[in-house]
Order: sequence, then C-alpha cells, then structure tokens
Amino acid sequence: MTKKEKLHNLKDEMEKDESLPLKKGANKLVFGSGNTKANILAVGEGPGRTEDIQGLPFVGQAGKLLDKLFFLAEIERKDIFITNIVHHRPPENRDPLPEEIISYGKYLDKIIEIIDPKIIITLGRFSMAKFLSNVFISNVHGKKFEILFKDKKIVVIPMYHPAASLRNGNILEAEKQDFLNLKSILTETLRVENDKVEVEQIKLL
Repeated sequence: MTKKEKLHNLKDEMEKDESLPLKKGANKLVFGSGNTKANILAVGEGPGRTEDIQGLPFVGQAGKLLDKLFFLAEIERKDIFITNIVHHRPPENRDPLPEEIISYGKYLDKIIEIIDPKIIITLGRFSMAKFLSNVFISNVHGKKFEILFKDKKIVVIPMYHPAASLRNGNILEAEKQDFLNLKSILTETLRVENDKVEVEQIKLL
C-alpha cells in the first residue's frame, strides 16, 4: 500500500470517528495536504474559519503569509506535507485544550509514521510542545533540535505561528529571519541524511 493510500484510509477513519471532541462544531475535517513523499512535515495548531470551509490547512491569511515565509527558505508547498495538532476548528478559533490535543494526537502520530519525515517544522507553541517540552518558543524559535520520536531520530525546528506574526510586527521580523536561516538548516540536514543513505548502499554492495 502506498503512502497516499495509507493517508486516505486514515482520513476515512478520522471522518468516521465520532469521539473526536471538536467534530460536532466543525464544518469539515482538515486532515492535511501536500507531498506524501516529503522529507519535510509542517505541523500547525488547528484550522481557522477558511480552513474549516475548504477542508485544507493554511489557506486563509496566515496561510498566505506562510507561503511567503516558505519562499524565503526556498520551500514550495508541493515539496512538503502540512497538517495540524487538531484537525477540526476549535470554536471561535480558541486555543485547543489539552484533552483535545490528546484525542487528535493518535492520528497525528499515524500521519507522522506514514509520511516518515526527516524534518518537522512546528508552527506555534502547541505543535512545538508535542516534540519539545519545558521550553518557551520565544527562546527556541528558528533553532534545530534532534529528538527521538517513537524511537526514530527526527530534526525539529520550532517556528512562530504565522497568525502570531500577522498580529505582531516584531514577531514577523523574527520569523522572516528564521525562515531565511532555515534554508541552510534544511540543506545541511538533508545532505547529511543523503550521505547516510549512500554509505548504507555502499555497505550493501
């Protein structure tokens, strides 16, 4: 079964799951979108009003800004996969509650397992907290962390949420610089991973 097929099956499973706490108040499930073979996974917070209508992540004003930020790092949406911590819109765009994050977390874990990314870019403090505990985003934004997630090494790069940048000019300037710096982090990380694969292939010969 291909990654695309696995993700479609997982989405169908989520659509049928009546236990998801935000489902009743939402219009559409916002599962995720992008390249199923991506090395980079971006994880946001939760859908907003426009995302709830379209069923796609980061298609509102914050999404338009995110595209511009990706451009600074020479990233295109077609090259990555984007999802969220929760996949239905919280009422009035409020922050997701801990129990809601836990409920959707099992599905996010499966998305990560299927995509099998080398790099995860977190957008906002809630997605950051899934991978990095006891840190403040103001102290760690734009930095590279190597973590073990489900016994697998993954590089995590926490970023401010684009919505925060829309509200605060200082955060916007910091985020622009973070995405400019992100280009070299991605290049180095993926080069090292490719070198490892080449060494493994040589050993097999």
